[in-house]
Amino acid sequence: MQRFFFLLTITFQLAAISPALAEPNYHLVEAMPGDGIYSLLRRYGLDQHSCNFDQFYRLNSLKKNSHLIVGKMYQLPILIYTFNGKTIRSSIGINDWNTALRIQKYNEQMLERKMRTESFKKDRILWVPFHELNCPDPDLNIPSPVENSPEEERPATSTTAGNRIFPIFGPKYAFTPLESNKLKGKVFYIVSGHGGPDPGAMGRRGDYTLCEDEYAYDVALRLCRNLIAHGATAYMITRDDNDGIREGKFLDCDYDEVLWGGIKMVRQQKPRLFQRSDIINELYERNRLAGVTEQTAIIIHVDSRNKGERTDVFFYHHSDSPAARNIAYDLLRSLKHKYKQYQKSREYRGTVTARDLHMLRETKATSVYIELANIRNTFDQQRIIIENNRQLLADWLLEGLMK
Repeated sequence: MQRFFFLLTITFQLAAISPALAEPNYHLVEAMPGDGIYSLLRRYGLDQHSCNFDQFYRLNSLKKNSHLIVGKMYQLPILIYTFNGKTIRSSIGINDWNTALRIQKYNEQMLERKMRTESFKKDRILWVPFHELNCPDPDLNIPSPVENSPEEERPATSTTAGNRIFPIFGPKYAFTPLESNKLKGKVFYIVSGHGGPDPGAMGRRGDYTLCEDEYAYDVALRLCRNLIAHGATAYMITRDDNDGIREGKFLDCDYDEVLWGGIKMVRQQKPRLFQRSDIINELYERNRLAGVTEQTAIIIHVDSRNKGERTDVFFYHHSDSPAARNIAYDLLRSLKHKYKQYQKSREYRGTVTARDLHMLRETKATSVYIELANIRNTFDQQRIIIENNRQLLADWLLEGLMK
């Protein structure tokens, strides 16, 4: 009996000396709409280590490529330790200084991304990525949606603030603060019409030529920036690295636009459309296999009709896509509501129509086609040439997409 008591005493003493040896808990998170396993782990910086995926499956008793249930709580491969107020090494029972430094940087990064609400030094809750203690060397290279792309987030420099720098938006708008995570896990493909060898529809205002592709591109950039600001992954499929978001009424016409990945646009219209739909479909499959469940393509054009005909912003969807129809009506309702607020003297008369257009028929993503104005009509031109109006269009479209 004395021997048993002695052994029991030693056991309690060991537990008291090494609290880090106790089995820690794992961080719980609620699955949001559009979340897949890859997108969820990527959000928390865990996507470059295969052991994190394996552990996620084990913790949640899931099979590979399982779908996540919106609103359900899942355990992430992030171990939760109590920070002792001294050092990370003594808090979790390790000796390696470099590992402790990486864990500290990880917690700071999660705080900056607003994944954490407080610093671990304040709430004494330390997040330790599973891979840091089990497989510290990255062994996965799943391409990021913005890898090698100008809207890739760049590290801060001595002349920039923060680290949410997206050069595609131009020097003035490159820094894009994260306003919310409402669109986390959702993927958008933003396609402005025409470009490269084809300026699209053209209008005249005084001595100036208005090119459809330039105004559609500027609104598309502003919408893309809005989406990124609320946590979405957004691809600019049509792109002009020289322009960025532009100010003023008259945007110079040029012919140097390319497609995502630096692909030069061909002259013939049909092959050029297939270039775009093929790029979107390739990205769509990559993201689908990574677990993304909600992918949307937004195609932005400026219409051309009789000079005396006014139009409001209107929308097309494919007849075989109820999901696209729903998004189109969300966008319509958003603009109608805004017109009631800001254009009380004039009723909004936009429409939603089913059409068998290439970009609606051939893209795998849920796709909506938008016509902003009649570029030949003097009154409609104001909707796109006035800079504030271009921003309002992007803002109001964002509100519709956030529904």
